[in-house]
Amino acid sequence: MENTFTDLSHINVKGGDGGAGCMSFRREAFVPKGGPDGGDGGRGGNVVIEADPQLSSLIDYRYKHHFRAERGTHGQGARRHGRDGEDLVLRVPVGTVVRELEAATQAPVYEIADLTRPGERVVVAPGGAGGRGNIHFVTSIRRAPAFAEKGEPAREHWIELEMKLMADAALVGMPSVGKSSIIARISAARPKIADYPFTTLVPNLGVARAKSGQSFVVADVPGLIEGASEGRGLGHQFLRHIERTALILHVVDVTGGYEGRDVVEDYRTINAELAAHASELAERPQIVVANKCDLPGVEDAIERLRACAAEDGHEFFAVSAATGAGLEALVSSCAAEVARLRSEAASAAEAAPDLSVDWERERQRRERRIEVTREERHAWRVRGVQIERMVIQTDWENDEAVAYLQHRFDRCGLDAALAKAGAVNGDEVRILELAFTFQGADSDDDFDEVGDSDDIVVAGEDEE
Repeated sequence: MENTFTDLSHINVKGGDGGAGCMSFRREAFVPKGGPDGGDGGRGGNVVIEADPQLSSLIDYRYKHHFRAERGTHGQGARRHGRDGEDLVLRVPVGTVVRELEAATQAPVYEIADLTRPGERVVVAPGGAGGRGNIHFVTSIRRAPAFAEKGEPAREHWIELEMKLMADAALVGMPSVGKSSIIARISAARPKIADYPFTTLVPNLGVARAKSGQSFVVADVPGLIEGASEGRGLGHQFLRHIERTALILHVVDVTGGYEGRDVVEDYRTINAELAAHASELAERPQIVVANKCDLPGVEDAIERLRACAAEDGHEFFAVSAATGAGLEALVSSCAAEVARLRSEAASAAEAAPDLSVDWERERQRRERRIEVTREERHAWRVRGVQIERMVIQTDWENDEAVAYLQHRFDRCGLDAALAKAGAVNGDEVRILELAFTFQGADSDDDFDEVGDSDDIVVAGEDEE
């Protein structure tokens, strides 16, 4: 049967293109010189990622990888604005990390958001801005502007969705130590159980309930081996699901398994792999579980493991998944510890700010960023979402529109950024596929620009 658990997906997202602004003049009977009345183009829809507690995997993105939001419609005369495009909402499980990918290599570039609460949202592909109609460009000296802005094409890019389980406790240990048998005993989960290594290939979730009535979600994570933190045995794929769990249940087979492994060595190996994967896992609350204690000749191994757990300050339980011995006490202790950890987490969550606002602010900051680099002795390359948007929205067949763009460059801080990088009059400035001659520009209060030069960041300058 095909595995339907998916915890890592790469998808291509694109917001809707913005509609074009309209260049129009009022034309009515008895109104021979009506003013400009071109409406604005509608903004394209955003692609939004939202955390949904009803989902448990990323299976929806296993076969479909391209997602597009609706485009905005064009503006019209008589100040009729275009309609905004509808947002496209993509739902993912709670605990999903969203990252930007480099298109050519598909390698993660930076983290966009970490959706750990139900309903948290982040815009991953903003829709293109609608072009402004010519009614916006009227000034005291320009009474009849004969140009409007084009709509902005939305950016298309790849993102990574990585789901990390949001269980309260995780069963970890070497392969075939009995983790699946334990979760089957203490919950309603029915994982595949067999007497060979790596029976479990995907995490299983179950809800365990103590006699006190307290319950918690426990995850059975596939077996780890030495070198798991470096990717051996699919280690990276399995270890990510332990990162969010509040409590680690470290299961050790006291018989040593088929290979006759030493219980203390197994215990130390798994803890070393956890610490190597993420240093904070070494400090995570842990309960050591000695399994298969019903078998003969394991008393010495149990006592040695008990001593190691005590030395590390971990609670210890000797259990048997086969007979159920010791599991009731283990579940009760886990439930109490989870309740304590939940209380601490809830207090911390109340004090935590709404990160959705921070993610949106960071996205806008990236859009305002200007990168200036020297490509040749007297040639400069300018990159930046805001600057490129201005160029794209300009009608290059219209001299008025081109003149207006020059003033926008000055108003948004581009000329100052170029001068700071070392550009001098007469240098060539390259933006997208276009080239300009740098001459600086005088500020003109007649040209109103959204934004502030304080928002502009020069990302880098190459030395000659």
